[in-house]
Amino acid sequence: MAERIMAGRRTPASRGNSPDNTDGPSAADLLENKLAQLKSLVWCCYGGGIDWHHGAGPTHLDNVVWLVADLVHEAGELHQRCESERTSR
Repeated sequence: MAERIMAGRRTPASRGNSPDNTDGPSAADLLENKLAQLKSLVWCCYGGGIDWHHGAGPTHLDNVVWLVADLVHEAGELHQRCESERTSR
């Protein structure tokens, strides 16, 4: 996967560090990020004998926390959109 680990935390894949790139992540990067998050969520839900402190455990736990953070951010954006739509009526 294209995610990178920065200071012990995962960061989303991006198109690169070029100063000319102002478009943000590509659709393929975003898809890859979501697939990594979903893989970790399934692993956490159905993995047998999960060791959260060794092996793949910390990586998957970080991905699930990342997924939750994304969902909270998206829910906040939807709330703002709902408020905007409500007040424009």
